[in-house]
Amino acid sequence: MSTRWFIKGAKLPGGSPTDLVISDGVITDAGPGLSAPAGAQLLDAAGLIALPGLVDLHTHLREPGREDAETVATGTLAAALGGYTAVFAMPNTDPAADTAGVVEQVWRLGQAAGYADVIPIGAVTVGRGGETLAELGAMADSAAGVRVFSDDGNCVSDPLLMRRALEYVKAFDGVVAQHAQDPRLTEHAQMNEGPLSGTLGLAGWPAVAEEAIIARDVLLAAHVGSRLHICHVSTAGSVELIRWAKSKGWQVTAEVTPHHLLLADDLVSSYDPVFKVNPPLRSPDDVAALRAGLADGTIDAVATDHAPHPVEDKDCEWAAAAFGMLGLQTALPVVHEAMVRTGLLDWAGVADRMSVRPARIGRLGGHGVSLAAGAVANVVLYDPAASWTVDPTALASKSRNTPFAGRQLPGSVVATFLRGQPTVLDGKPAFDGKPAFDGKPAFDGKPA
Repeated sequence: MSTRWFIKGAKLPGGSPTDLVISDGVITDAGPGLSAPAGAQLLDAAGLIALPGLVDLHTHLREPGREDAETVATGTLAAALGGYTAVFAMPNTDPAADTAGVVEQVWRLGQAAGYADVIPIGAVTVGRGGETLAELGAMADSAAGVRVFSDDGNCVSDPLLMRRALEYVKAFDGVVAQHAQDPRLTEHAQMNEGPLSGTLGLAGWPAVAEEAIIARDVLLAAHVGSRLHICHVSTAGSVELIRWAKSKGWQVTAEVTPHHLLLADDLVSSYDPVFKVNPPLRSPDDVAALRAGLADGTIDAVATDHAPHPVEDKDCEWAAAAFGMLGLQTALPVVHEAMVRTGLLDWAGVADRMSVRPARIGRLGGHGVSLAAGAVANVVLYDPAASWTVDPTALASKSRNTPFAGRQLPGSVVATFLRGQPTVLDGKPAFDGKPAFDGKPAFDGKPA
Protein backbone atom coordinates (compact mmCIF):
# COMPACT_ATOMS: atom_id res chain seq x y z
CA MET A 1 0.00 0.00 0.00
CA SER A 2 1.26 3.47 -0.87
CA THR A 3 2.97 5.33 1.95
CA ARG A 4 2.49 8.67 0.16
CA TRP A 5 -0.93 10.28 -0.11
CA PHE A 6 -2.27 13.46 -1.65
CA ILE A 7 -5.52 14.55 0.01
CA LYS A 8 -7.07 17.21 -2.19
CA GLY A 9 -9.53 19.91 -1.16
CA ALA A 10 -10.37 18.91 2.42
CA LYS A 11 -11.69 21.69 4.64
CA LEU A 12 -9.74 22.25 7.83
CA PRO A 13 -11.63 23.17 11.03
CA GLY A 14 -12.18 26.91 10.96
CA GLY A 15 -10.41 27.21 7.62
CA SER A 16 -10.87 26.85 3.90
CA PRO A 17 -10.28 23.90 1.55
CA THR A 18 -6.68 22.82 1.49
CA ASP A 19 -4.47 20.02 0.22
CA LEU A 20 -2.44 17.69 2.40
CA VAL A 21 0.63 15.76 1.35
CA ILE A 22 1.39 12.74 3.53
CA SER A 23 4.67 10.88 3.31
CA ASP A 24 6.28 8.39 5.69
CA GLY A 25 3.75 9.06 8.41
CA VAL A 26 4.05 12.84 8.41
CA ILE A 27 2.18 15.73 6.78
CA THR A 28 5.00 17.09 4.63
CA ASP A 29 3.03 19.92 3.02
CA ALA A 30 -0.31 21.63 3.54
CA GLY A 31 -2.02 24.42 1.67
CA PRO A 32 -4.39 25.24 -1.19
CA GLY A 33 -3.53 24.50 -4.79
CA LEU A 34 -0.67 22.09 -4.20
CA SER A 35 0.53 19.76 -6.92
CA ALA A 36 0.33 16.03 -6.35
CA PRO A 37 3.79 14.54 -5.73
CA ALA A 38 4.96 11.86 -8.11
CA GLY A 39 3.76 8.44 -7.07
CA ALA A 40 1.31 9.74 -4.46
CA GLN A 41 -2.12 8.19 -4.17
CA LEU A 42 -4.89 10.74 -4.74
CA LEU A 43 -7.84 11.07 -2.41
CA ASP A 44 -10.38 13.65 -3.56
CA ALA A 45 -11.71 15.19 -0.35
CA ALA A 46 -13.91 17.93 -1.81
CA GLY A 47 -16.78 18.56 0.61
CA LEU A 48 -15.07 16.67 3.43
CA ILE A 49 -13.81 18.02 6.74
CA ALA A 50 -10.30 17.05 7.83
CA LEU A 51 -9.94 16.65 11.59
CA PRO A 52 -6.98 15.48 13.64
CA GLY A 53 -7.47 11.81 14.48
CA LEU A 54 -9.92 11.48 17.33
CA VAL A 55 -8.71 10.39 20.78
CA ASP A 56 -11.01 8.54 23.19
CA LEU A 57 -10.15 8.78 26.86
CA HIS A 58 -12.64 6.09 27.87
CA THR A 59 -12.97 2.83 25.92
CA HIS A 60 -13.80 -0.63 27.22
CA LEU A 61 -12.06 -3.22 25.06
CA ARG A 62 -12.90 -6.11 27.45
CA GLU A 63 -9.73 -8.05 26.66
CA PRO A 64 -8.42 -9.93 28.61
CA GLY A 65 -11.33 -11.83 30.13
CA ARG A 66 -14.49 -10.91 28.23
CA GLU A 67 -13.58 -11.61 24.64
CA ASP A 68 -17.20 -12.68 24.07
CA ALA A 69 -18.15 -8.98 24.33
CA GLU A 70 -15.19 -7.33 22.58
CA THR A 71 -11.53 -7.80 21.75
CA VAL A 72 -8.80 -5.25 21.25
CA ALA A 73 -8.95 -6.00 17.52
CA THR A 74 -12.73 -5.59 17.13
CA GLY A 75 -12.86 -2.58 19.44
CA THR A 76 -10.08 -0.73 17.68
CA LEU A 77 -11.61 -1.49 14.28
CA ALA A 78 -14.82 0.12 15.55
CA ALA A 79 -12.67 3.02 16.75
CA ALA A 80 -11.02 3.51 13.36
CA LEU A 81 -14.40 3.38 11.61
CA GLY A 82 -15.51 6.10 14.03
CA GLY A 83 -12.52 8.31 13.18
CA TYR A 84 -10.34 7.45 16.17
CA THR A 85 -6.59 7.02 15.95
CA ALA A 86 -6.05 6.44 19.68
CA VAL A 87 -8.10 4.96 22.49
CA PHE A 88 -7.42 4.71 26.21
CA ALA A 89 -8.42 1.21 27.37
CA MET A 90 -10.17 1.01 30.72
CA PRO A 91 -8.82 -1.40 33.34
CA ASN A 92 -11.99 -3.30 34.32
CA THR A 93 -10.85 -6.44 32.53
CA ASP A 94 -10.37 -9.91 34.00
CA PRO A 95 -7.77 -9.86 35.40
CA ALA A 96 -7.91 -6.17 36.12
CA ALA A 97 -5.22 -4.02 34.54
CA ASP A 98 -3.52 -3.39 37.87
CA THR A 99 0.02 -4.59 37.10
CA ALA A 100 2.70 -3.83 34.56
CA GLY A 101 2.19 -7.25 33.01
CA VAL A 102 -1.49 -6.77 32.22
CA VAL A 103 -1.17 -3.22 30.84
CA GLU A 104 1.69 -4.34 28.63
CA GLN A 105 -0.44 -7.22 27.35
CA VAL A 106 -3.22 -4.83 26.35
CA TRP A 107 -0.72 -2.44 24.78
CA ARG A 108 0.84 -5.21 22.68
CA LEU A 109 -2.57 -6.44 21.55
CA GLY A 110 -3.21 -2.93 20.26
CA GLN A 111 0.06 -2.93 18.38
CA ALA A 112 -0.79 -6.27 16.78
CA ALA A 113 -4.25 -5.12 15.66
CA GLY A 114 -2.94 -1.89 14.12
CA TYR A 115 -6.22 -0.02 13.75
CA ALA A 116 -5.57 2.55 16.48
CA ASP A 117 -3.05 3.24 19.20
CA VAL A 118 -4.15 1.54 22.41
CA ILE A 119 -3.03 3.23 25.61
CA PRO A 120 -3.94 1.21 28.72
CA ILE A 121 -5.38 2.91 31.77
CA GLY A 122 -4.10 1.35 34.98
CA ALA A 123 -6.29 0.50 37.94
CA VAL A 124 -5.90 2.74 41.00
CA THR A 125 -6.38 -0.13 43.45
CA VAL A 126 -5.57 -3.83 43.40
CA GLY A 127 -8.33 -5.63 41.53
CA ARG A 128 -10.22 -2.34 41.52
CA GLY A 129 -11.30 -3.41 44.99
CA GLY A 130 -10.82 -0.04 46.65
CA GLU A 131 -8.62 -1.27 49.48
CA THR A 132 -4.94 -1.15 48.46
CA LEU A 133 -3.13 1.00 45.91
CA ALA A 134 -2.07 -0.89 42.80
CA GLU A 135 1.44 -0.83 41.31
CA LEU A 136 1.07 2.68 39.90
CA GLY A 137 4.77 3.35 39.50
CA ALA A 138 5.46 0.00 37.85
CA MET A 139 2.68 0.60 35.34
CA ALA A 140 4.01 4.09 34.65
CA ASP A 141 7.50 2.68 34.04
CA SER A 142 6.27 -0.21 31.89
CA ALA A 143 6.47 -0.40 28.11
CA ALA A 144 2.87 0.85 28.04
CA GLY A 145 3.89 4.13 29.69
CA VAL A 146 0.65 4.44 31.70
CA ARG A 147 -0.24 7.98 32.73
CA VAL A 148 -3.99 7.65 33.46
CA PHE A 149 -5.29 5.59 36.37
CA SER A 150 -8.90 4.73 37.19
CA ASP A 151 -11.02 2.14 38.96
CA ASP A 152 -13.77 2.91 36.44
CA GLY A 153 -16.90 0.93 37.07
CA ASN A 154 -16.07 1.47 40.74
CA CYS A 155 -15.53 4.70 42.60
CA VAL A 156 -12.40 5.20 44.69
CA SER A 157 -14.71 5.96 47.57
CA ASP A 158 -12.16 5.93 50.42
CA PRO A 159 -10.98 9.55 50.72
CA LEU A 160 -7.60 8.63 52.21
CA LEU A 161 -6.89 6.15 49.43
CA MET A 162 -7.91 8.74 46.84
CA ARG A 163 -5.59 11.27 48.43
CA ARG A 164 -2.69 8.82 48.36
CA ALA A 165 -3.33 8.02 44.68
CA LEU A 166 -3.38 11.70 43.78
CA GLU A 167 -0.11 12.21 45.65
CA TYR A 168 1.52 9.19 44.04
CA VAL A 169 0.80 10.05 40.39
CA LYS A 170 2.42 13.48 40.76
CA ALA A 171 5.81 11.75 40.53
CA PHE A 172 5.31 10.99 36.84
CA ASP A 173 2.73 13.65 35.84
CA GLY A 174 -0.08 11.14 35.96
CA VAL A 175 -3.78 11.73 36.46
CA VAL A 176 -6.45 9.91 38.45
CA ALA A 177 -9.70 9.52 36.49
CA GLN A 178 -12.51 9.17 38.98
CA HIS A 179 -15.76 7.29 38.46
CA ALA A 180 -17.81 9.64 40.61
CA GLN A 181 -20.44 7.50 42.29
CA ASP A 182 -20.96 7.28 46.01
CA PRO A 183 -21.64 3.54 46.47
CA ARG A 184 -23.88 3.96 49.51
CA LEU A 185 -26.12 6.49 47.79
CA THR A 186 -26.57 4.26 44.73
CA GLU A 187 -27.21 0.85 46.25
CA HIS A 188 -29.62 -1.03 43.94
CA ALA A 189 -30.06 2.12 41.83
CA GLN A 190 -31.44 1.54 38.34
CA MET A 191 -32.14 4.92 36.75
CA ASN A 192 -32.02 8.67 37.34
CA GLU A 193 -33.83 9.62 40.54
CA GLY A 194 -36.82 11.83 39.80
CA PRO A 195 -40.57 11.75 39.20
CA LEU A 196 -40.15 9.17 36.43
CA SER A 197 -38.26 6.67 38.59
CA GLY A 198 -41.16 6.73 41.02
CA THR A 199 -43.69 6.25 38.24
CA LEU A 200 -41.75 3.34 36.73
CA GLY A 201 -41.01 1.72 40.07
CA LEU A 202 -37.25 1.68 39.50
CA ALA A 203 -34.80 2.55 42.29
CA GLY A 204 -33.53 6.09 41.83
CA TRP A 205 -29.93 7.15 41.24
CA PRO A 206 -29.62 10.62 42.77
CA ALA A 207 -27.52 13.35 41.19
CA VAL A 208 -25.94 14.04 44.56
CA ALA A 209 -24.24 10.63 44.48
CA GLU A 210 -22.08 11.93 41.64
CA GLU A 211 -21.79 15.50 42.83
CA ALA A 212 -20.70 14.63 46.38
CA ILE A 213 -17.69 12.65 45.10
CA ILE A 214 -16.73 15.41 42.66
CA ALA A 215 -16.91 18.03 45.41
CA ARG A 216 -14.69 15.92 47.68
CA ASP A 217 -12.17 15.06 44.99
CA VAL A 218 -11.64 18.53 43.56
CA LEU A 219 -10.82 19.65 47.11
CA LEU A 220 -8.40 16.74 47.52
CA ALA A 221 -6.74 17.49 44.18
CA ALA A 222 -6.30 21.11 45.19
CA HIS A 223 -4.93 20.11 48.58
CA VAL A 224 -2.18 17.89 47.15
CA GLY A 225 -1.63 19.86 43.92
CA SER A 226 -2.36 16.94 41.64
CA ARG A 227 -4.27 16.27 38.42
CA LEU A 228 -7.84 14.95 38.65
CA HIS A 229 -10.05 13.90 35.76
CA ILE A 230 -13.79 13.30 36.18
CA CYS A 231 -15.22 10.50 34.06
CA HIS A 232 -18.62 10.64 32.31
CA VAL A 233 -20.09 13.75 33.96
CA SER A 234 -23.89 13.52 33.86
CA THR A 235 -25.57 16.21 35.99
CA ALA A 236 -26.01 19.97 35.93
CA GLY A 237 -24.67 20.16 39.48
CA SER A 238 -21.50 18.35 38.45
CA VAL A 239 -20.90 20.90 35.71
CA GLU A 240 -21.21 23.72 38.23
CA LEU A 241 -18.78 22.06 40.63
CA ILE A 242 -16.19 21.54 37.89
CA ARG A 243 -16.65 25.13 36.71
CA TRP A 244 -16.04 26.33 40.27
CA ALA A 245 -12.93 24.15 40.65
CA LYS A 246 -11.49 25.46 37.39
CA SER A 247 -12.17 29.05 38.47
CA LYS A 248 -9.80 28.36 41.37
CA GLY A 249 -7.06 27.31 38.97
CA TRP A 250 -7.10 23.72 40.18
CA GLN A 251 -5.90 20.92 37.89
CA VAL A 252 -9.31 19.43 37.18
CA THR A 253 -10.56 18.14 33.83
CA ALA A 254 -13.75 16.35 32.85
CA GLU A 255 -15.41 14.36 30.10
CA VAL A 256 -18.97 13.79 28.89
CA THR A 257 -20.27 10.89 26.83
CA PRO A 258 -22.09 11.31 23.51
CA HIS A 259 -25.18 9.55 24.86
CA HIS A 260 -25.47 11.97 27.77
CA LEU A 261 -25.41 14.82 25.26
CA LEU A 262 -28.32 13.47 23.23
CA LEU A 263 -30.47 11.08 25.25
CA ALA A 264 -32.61 11.70 28.34
CA ASP A 265 -34.22 9.53 31.00
CA ASP A 266 -37.64 9.48 29.32
CA LEU A 267 -36.30 6.63 27.16
CA VAL A 268 -36.26 4.39 30.23
CA SER A 269 -40.09 4.33 30.04
CA SER A 270 -39.68 1.61 27.41
CA TYR A 271 -37.94 -0.64 29.96
CA ASP A 272 -35.53 -1.49 27.14
CA PRO A 273 -32.19 -2.34 28.81
CA VAL A 274 -30.27 -0.85 25.89
CA PHE A 275 -30.90 2.46 27.69
CA LYS A 276 -29.46 1.21 30.99
CA VAL A 277 -26.11 2.88 31.59
CA ASN A 278 -23.81 4.04 34.39
CA PRO A 279 -24.18 6.90 35.15
CA PRO A 280 -27.82 6.81 34.09
CA LEU A 281 -29.46 8.91 31.44
CA ARG A 282 -30.50 12.12 33.16
CA SER A 283 -33.18 14.79 32.79
CA PRO A 284 -33.50 17.15 29.80
CA ASP A 285 -32.23 19.97 32.05
CA ASP A 286 -29.09 17.96 32.76
CA VAL A 287 -28.61 17.33 29.04
CA ALA A 288 -28.83 21.07 28.36
CA ALA A 289 -26.31 21.81 31.11
CA LEU A 290 -23.89 19.21 29.77
CA ARG A 291 -24.09 20.69 26.29
CA ALA A 292 -23.48 24.17 27.67
CA GLY A 293 -20.56 22.93 29.76
CA LEU A 294 -18.94 21.26 26.77
CA ALA A 295 -19.50 24.37 24.65
CA ASP A 296 -17.88 26.77 27.12
CA GLY A 297 -14.98 24.43 27.89
CA THR A 298 -15.94 23.56 31.45
CA ILE A 299 -16.13 19.99 30.21
CA ASP A 300 -12.90 19.33 28.36
CA ALA A 301 -13.61 16.28 26.28
CA VAL A 302 -16.11 13.94 24.73
CA ALA A 303 -15.30 10.34 25.72
CA THR A 304 -17.36 7.45 24.43
CA ASP A 305 -17.45 5.11 27.46
CA HIS A 306 -17.81 2.43 24.77
CA ALA A 307 -19.14 -0.49 26.84
CA PRO A 308 -19.90 -3.60 24.79
CA HIS A 309 -21.98 -6.43 26.24
CA PRO A 310 -23.05 -9.75 24.72
CA VAL A 311 -26.72 -10.21 23.84
CA GLU A 312 -27.53 -12.31 26.90
CA ASP A 313 -26.39 -9.49 29.22
CA LYS A 314 -28.71 -6.95 27.60
CA ASP A 315 -31.63 -8.93 26.17
CA CYS A 316 -33.22 -9.60 29.54
CA GLU A 317 -35.33 -7.89 32.18
CA TRP A 318 -34.16 -4.40 33.16
CA ALA A 319 -32.98 -5.21 36.71
CA ALA A 320 -30.78 -8.08 35.54
CA ALA A 321 -29.27 -6.25 32.57
CA ALA A 322 -25.72 -4.93 32.48
CA PHE A 323 -25.01 -1.20 32.45
CA GLY A 324 -23.44 0.18 29.28
CA MET A 325 -23.72 1.26 25.64
CA LEU A 326 -21.62 1.09 22.50
CA GLY A 327 -20.17 4.41 21.41
CA LEU A 328 -17.12 4.40 19.15
CA GLN A 329 -18.76 4.36 15.71
CA THR A 330 -21.54 6.78 16.60
CA ALA A 331 -19.67 9.35 18.72
CA LEU A 332 -18.73 11.85 16.03
CA PRO A 333 -22.18 11.82 14.36
CA VAL A 334 -23.86 12.22 17.77
CA VAL A 335 -21.65 15.20 18.61
CA HIS A 336 -22.44 16.56 15.13
CA GLU A 337 -26.17 16.37 15.92
CA ALA A 338 -26.05 17.52 19.55
CA MET A 339 -23.42 20.23 19.31
CA VAL A 340 -22.72 21.32 15.72
CA ARG A 341 -26.26 21.35 14.33
CA THR A 342 -27.38 23.27 17.41
CA GLY A 343 -24.66 25.88 16.89
CA LEU A 344 -23.00 25.16 20.24
CA LEU A 345 -19.69 24.03 18.67
CA ASP A 346 -18.02 24.57 15.32
CA TRP A 347 -15.71 22.00 13.78
CA ALA A 348 -12.67 23.59 15.40
CA GLY A 349 -14.42 23.08 18.72
CA VAL A 350 -15.13 19.45 17.86
CA ALA A 351 -11.45 18.91 17.04
CA ASP A 352 -10.51 20.49 20.37
CA ARG A 353 -12.92 18.42 22.49
CA MET A 354 -12.48 15.10 20.66
CA SER A 355 -8.77 15.17 19.82
CA VAL A 356 -6.65 18.03 21.18
CA ARG A 357 -7.73 18.07 24.82
CA PRO A 358 -8.09 14.29 25.26
CA ALA A 359 -4.53 13.82 23.97
CA ARG A 360 -3.30 16.54 26.31
CA ILE A 361 -5.06 15.05 29.35
CA GLY A 362 -3.63 11.61 28.58
CA ARG A 363 -0.17 13.05 27.86
CA LEU A 364 -0.26 11.34 24.47
CA GLY A 365 2.33 12.51 21.96
CA GLY A 366 1.69 12.62 18.20
CA HIS A 367 -2.07 12.96 18.56
CA GLY A 368 -4.34 15.97 18.93
CA VAL A 369 -2.14 18.27 16.84
CA SER A 370 -3.07 20.70 14.07
CA LEU A 371 -3.00 19.35 10.54
CA ALA A 372 -0.01 21.36 9.37
CA ALA A 373 3.33 20.60 7.73
CA GLY A 374 5.52 18.60 10.08
CA ALA A 375 2.66 17.09 12.08
CA VAL A 376 2.21 13.36 12.51
CA ALA A 377 -0.38 12.29 9.92
CA ASN A 378 -3.21 11.18 12.20
CA VAL A 379 -6.19 12.36 10.18
CA VAL A 380 -9.91 11.67 9.83
CA LEU A 381 -11.96 12.77 6.82
CA TYR A 382 -15.62 13.33 7.61
CA ASP A 383 -18.56 13.97 5.28
CA PRO A 384 -20.92 16.36 7.11
CA ALA A 385 -23.54 16.16 4.34
CA ALA A 386 -24.05 12.41 4.61
CA SER A 387 -26.53 10.63 6.85
CA TRP A 388 -27.04 7.04 7.87
CA THR A 389 -29.35 4.84 9.88
CA VAL A 390 -27.66 2.93 12.68
CA ASP A 391 -27.84 -0.82 12.13
CA PRO A 392 -26.41 -2.70 15.14
CA THR A 393 -25.61 -5.74 13.01
CA ALA A 394 -23.42 -3.62 10.72
CA LEU A 395 -21.20 -2.26 13.49
CA ALA A 396 -17.68 -3.61 13.90
CA SER A 397 -18.04 -4.35 17.62
CA LYS A 398 -18.70 -7.93 18.68
CA SER A 399 -21.65 -6.56 20.69
CA ARG A 400 -24.86 -4.89 19.52
CA ASN A 401 -25.97 -2.74 22.46
CA THR A 402 -26.23 0.65 20.77
CA PRO A 403 -28.93 3.03 22.03
CA PHE A 404 -29.08 4.56 18.54
CA ALA A 405 -30.36 1.46 16.73
CA GLY A 406 -32.71 2.52 13.93
CA ARG A 407 -31.92 6.19 14.44
CA GLN A 408 -30.76 8.39 11.60
CA LEU A 409 -27.56 10.26 12.40
CA PRO A 410 -25.78 12.92 10.39
CA GLY A 411 -22.34 12.68 8.85
CA SER A 412 -20.10 9.81 7.97
CA VAL A 413 -16.43 8.93 8.46
CA VAL A 414 -14.93 8.48 4.99
CA ALA A 415 -11.28 7.81 5.85
CA THR A 416 -8.99 7.49 8.85
CA PHE A 417 -5.21 7.66 8.70
CA LEU A 418 -2.93 6.47 11.49
CA ARG A 419 0.59 7.82 11.02
CA GLY A 420 -0.05 8.23 7.32
CA GLN A 421 -1.40 4.75 6.74
CA PRO A 422 -5.12 4.35 6.06
CA THR A 423 -7.06 2.25 8.54
CA VAL A 424 -10.38 3.22 6.89
CA LEU A 425 -11.04 4.13 3.26
CA ASP A 426 -14.45 4.84 1.71
CA GLY A 427 -15.98 4.14 5.09
CA LYS A 428 -14.64 0.57 5.15
CA PRO A 429 -11.63 -1.11 6.80
CA ALA A 430 -8.51 -0.46 4.74
CA PHE A 431 -6.94 -3.80 5.64
CA ASP A 432 -8.09 -7.13 6.97
CA GLY A 433 -6.35 -8.11 10.14
CA LYS A 434 -2.83 -7.25 9.04
CA PRO A 435 -1.82 -3.62 9.52
CA ALA A 436 0.22 -1.94 6.80
CA PHE A 437 2.83 -0.34 9.01
CA ASP A 438 5.96 -1.44 7.15
CA GLY A 439 7.07 -3.48 10.14
CA LYS A 440 7.20 -0.48 12.46
CA PRO A 441 5.63 -0.47 15.93
CA ALA A 442 2.19 1.11 16.01
CA PHE A 443 2.94 3.09 19.18
CA ASP A 444 6.14 3.45 21.15
CA GLY A 445 4.40 3.88 24.49
CA LYS A 446 6.26 7.05 25.36
CA PRO A 447 4.19 9.80 26.96
CA ALA A 448 4.48 13.32 25.61
